[in-house]
Amino acid sequence: MIKRFLSYYKPHKKLLAMDLAASFLVSAIAILYPIATRTMLNDLIPTRKYRMIVLVGCGLLALYFVRMLLNYFIQFYGHMMGVRMQSQMRSDLFNHLEKLPFSFYDNNETGKIMSRMTTDLFDVVELAHHGPENLIISGISIILSFVYLCTIDVWLTLIIFACVPILIVIASFTRQKMRKAFQERRQSVAIINASLENSISGIRVTKAFTNARKEAEKFEVGNAQFREASRDAYRAMGIFHSATTFITDVFNVVILVAGGIFLYNGRINFAEYSAFIVSVNLFLSPVNTLIRFMESFQDGVAGFTRFVEIMDTAPECDPAGAEDVERLQGEIEFSGVTSAYGEEGDVLKNVDLHIEAGKTFALVGPSGGGKTTICHLIPHFYNVKSGSIRIDGKEIGDITLASLRRNIGIVQQDIYLFNASVRENILYGRLDASDEEVIEAAKRANIHDYILSMPEGYDTVIGERGVRLSGGQKQRLCIARVFLKNPPILILDEATSALDNTTEILIQQALDELCRGRTTLVVAHRLSTIKNADEIAVIDNGEITEQGTHDELIALGGTYATLYSQQFREE
Repeated sequence: MIKRFLSYYKPHKKLLAMDLAASFLVSAIAILYPIATRTMLNDLIPTRKYRMIVLVGCGLLALYFVRMLLNYFIQFYGHMMGVRMQSQMRSDLFNHLEKLPFSFYDNNETGKIMSRMTTDLFDVVELAHHGPENLIISGISIILSFVYLCTIDVWLTLIIFACVPILIVIASFTRQKMRKAFQERRQSVAIINASLENSISGIRVTKAFTNARKEAEKFEVGNAQFREASRDAYRAMGIFHSATTFITDVFNVVILVAGGIFLYNGRINFAEYSAFIVSVNLFLSPVNTLIRFMESFQDGVAGFTRFVEIMDTAPECDPAGAEDVERLQGEIEFSGVTSAYGEEGDVLKNVDLHIEAGKTFALVGPSGGGKTTICHLIPHFYNVKSGSIRIDGKEIGDITLASLRRNIGIVQQDIYLFNASVRENILYGRLDASDEEVIEAAKRANIHDYILSMPEGYDTVIGERGVRLSGGQKQRLCIARVFLKNPPILILDEATSALDNTTEILIQQALDELCRGRTTLVVAHRLSTIKNADEIAVIDNGEITEQGTHDELIALGGTYATLYSQQFREE
């Protein structure tokens, strides 16, 4: 994982080298102050070399000005390097998410995915920026201070540094607990984000049923989990900081006592003792920096671990030798298809069906019978457990996913529209279409006149999920989108089941126009809409129990005839 993390530095090697060089110079300049202090106390002040005292002061001032510029470079360009790395990670993650199969989104909530895209990557970039700087500045400062302290008195220096192993042992012991606690805290943040996203998306349902208190209770579950995880994380952090701070305080006591004894015995003079105390602060300061850095290090490691988890999820990919097809004719054949979602039981069981090119094939039956699963298998959203699916005699697994899906248009009951203009939503069917083609698609979907009545016509923004449109208007926009795509295969998954009768008639007219000349698979709840289908299949419990034309199935007197007579009486 370290190698993968370091790979994001490669495009910024030059900037990283400059950042580290600046960090090195900042550390080197810091050691000059105790050197100047020792020189003044030992030589310049006792010998009254006032000119040299002023020159040393001016020299230090000039170096501190340079250090100011170096610190600006570290803070600005160092952070910009981190931002660029974060941007690249975010792009990599987004592009990978676009390639993941439906099954991934079945098992991962949107809010949790967003948490990894935002919060986690922010912590990663903090580590990417401050990590090398802290290690370089602190490491060099510790080494330089050690060397310089040895020039004053080796034994006193060794006595001081004897405390370092104790600090390392305590830090290592408490760091493991802190890492685990912060990982759990990160997971609780993702749960809160998921709950928040879910509640905001369903805010209209919440208000309609006056269930704000229930949503607050659901949110509070994740919020309480966050508090508990934060308590554990900060308890671990408190133990870490208090223990390591105690050791650094011990340093000061050791310095005071040991240095005082050495001064009393004449091993060092007062100037060296003063310089030693100043120099030891140069050692303690980077040690404290490293201690504080451990918190951001834990957050960054936890964030990058969660980033890698998604990046290591296998994406959808075309098999070797997959064919990129142009326009398919649309003949569809299922041969012994069995399908399941994950470890659940089989949703489809040994299904055989054949749809001729240009024909309309309808699927009916009880909910959960497997109708929508068939619709999802044709565009290869999921893999089959066994059996095969062919289009124009070609296994769909031997066709590239992009070219297969270009040939399929889908109109579902649950329409998703983007928070963009009407034009942009229709253009989603074919991004390179002209304005004339967009308008023609809208006319064929019976939505053009309504679009012109909107405040900004085709440039009107319709809100998140098309919230400013009615159900029928959303459906017609989706139909326009498919008209623009102009696929040879069309899947209508209960496209009118949620509409009132008047709107359904209007939508059905657009759908009839859309189906003309295409291979159409219709999942219908209202059987009156599929009476004229070329063939109808009844699916129950994952199996095709009846198949034929409307008249043949009525004459058979089975499930279809019973369902049709019930709906006929209701209507």
